[in-house]
Parts: sequence; C-alpha cells; structure tokens
Amino acid sequence: MSGAPVLELVGATRRVQGRDLVSEVSLSLRKGEMLGVIGPNGSGKSTLLNMMAGLLRPTSGEIRLEGQPMARLRRRQIAQRLAMVSQAADCGERISVRDAVELGRTPWLGPFRPWGGRDDEAVEAALLAVGMEQMAARDWSTLSGGERQRVHIARAHAQAPQILLLDEPTNHLDVHHQIAILDLVSQLPVTTVIALHDMHQALRCDRVMVMQSGRCVALGAPLDILTPALIREIFAVDAQLIAHPAGRWPLFAFQRLA
Repeated sequence: MSGAPVLELVGATRRVQGRDLVSEVSLSLRKGEMLGVIGPNGSGKSTLLNMMAGLLRPTSGEIRLEGQPMARLRRRQIAQRLAMVSQAADCGERISVRDAVELGRTPWLGPFRPWGGRDDEAVEAALLAVGMEQMAARDWSTLSGGERQRVHIARAHAQAPQILLLDEPTNHLDVHHQIAILDLVSQLPVTTVIALHDMHQALRCDRVMVMQSGRCVALGAPLDILTPALIREIFAVDAQLIAHPAGRWPLFAFQRLA
C-alpha cells in the first residue's frame, strides 16, 4: 500500500435541494488497501460510493482517478479502471451466470475490439475466483442471495478494475455468507472501498471511515477509530471490545443507551 493515490477526494460535496448529502470529504486511497465506510442510515455512504464511481458528480470539490480529474474522463475510461457492485444490482431473469459475468467485459469492447480470447479468459478467471465455475450455465433466477452476490463480484472481477467499490454487499445475507463474501473480496487483487453496517466486518479493513450527516468524522485504523466513545456518539449505543479466544479480530458487545 504505497505510491501515488489511486483515488482521491478533495473537499467532495454533493448538494441536493440545498442539503448536503455528502459534505467536504477528503480522502486518498492507496493501492491495495481495503477501506471500510460505516455510519448510521442516511449518513451518506451510498452517495459517497456513487460519487467515487463517477455516477454522481460533486456539487463542489473534486475526485481524481489516478491523478486525473474524474469529471474529464469518459465513462468507458472510468469503467476500465473502476467497478462498482451496488445494493440494487440485478440482472435479467432470463440470463445465465456466464452471461451476467460477461457483462463485465463491456468497457473493453467496441467496433474495433470485438469479443476475443482474452475476454473468455477473463470470464473464466472471474468465475473461478468466486467459486462459480461449476454453475456457469445456471439461470440467474435460480440463484440464492449469496450466489447472486458472488456473480456480481465475478462480473466486477471480469471487468479487470484496479478499484472495486461495494455498497453493503453482505446486506440480507446470513452470517456464513457474509463471512464468505468478505473473505472473497479480501483475496481479490484490487483496491477496495466497501460500505458496511456491521462494525465487526469493518474490523477486517485496513482503514475505516466513519460518516455522520454526510461528513467524515473519523478515518484511520479500525481499532484506533472504533472506540467506545465514538460508537456511543455516532450510533447511540454502549460498546465494549471483547477478545475472541479463537479469532483474529475482537468482538463488540453492544447495549442500547437507556
């Protein structure tokens, strides 16, 4: 995690009808790191990720992708470097797993660049990376929630991005599949930004950004940032860290404030 930032936000603000959904966020994302973004509902996490993806433009401030202002880049240029898996990601009901993953190659295709061997290789590698190679012919509509998330990540993997953005990818999944998805993402050779609700999952990240009312109120190593005092202030709960006897990361014990 060294060298020039791969993604930078400089005072990035998104204002809608006079209200700041994201306010003056500055961040330098380093190559190879995993950044977790947490905060209460409505704190601006999804808006921030959509800005990072180039889907929403800042009202003020700037976002730079590999040192270039994102506003000056074409959508295809952005998609060749950055992929996003959103909460609402879905595919047509009459599409196979392989077809869904092949969509990730779209930014690399064009009139003078038809589908070829390198695209087949990218799709095969993506299916293998998420453990879905044996289900390539399956119909999308027959997949479980965890399997669908794996396919979305495979589609992003096939896109061959340097940066992967995920907006609450473990939402609505059971604990087993939550851990499986996070394990999968941590093994991909990309820089990752992942919006999360669960603070236990945030402990797995290299850095954590805590958002409140559209602002970044804390940024740093998880165990430095996720203190009982901050959790009480931002989430209105009492929290205590407990060492896990067999785990790499500690556990939080939460209690609602009286």
